[in-house]
Amino acid sequence: MVKKNSGLYRDCYTFFRRPFEFVFYCEFTDITLAIDKEKQIKKWSRVKKEAVINGDYDALVNLAKKNFDK
Repeated sequence: MVKKNSGLYRDCYTFFRRPFEFVFYCEFTDITLAIDKEKQIKKWSRVKKEAVINGDYDALVNLAKKNFDK
C-alpha cells in the first residue's frame, strides 16, 4: 500500500482528507479507459470493493449478481 501525505495541491479533493492510502491501483495507457474504470468502480458496493482490495477476485462473480427476490 502506498501512502500519500504530501498535499502538494491545496485545491485537490484529498488535500484535507490526509493521510490516506492507496489500497488498489491499475495502470492504463489511455486516460479515457482509466476514467471509465474509475467511474465503474465507484458504483460498486462496499463488499465488492473490499473483495478487490483483499485480492479475492473469485468472489467478484457472485458479488456482481443482483438479488431480485425482494
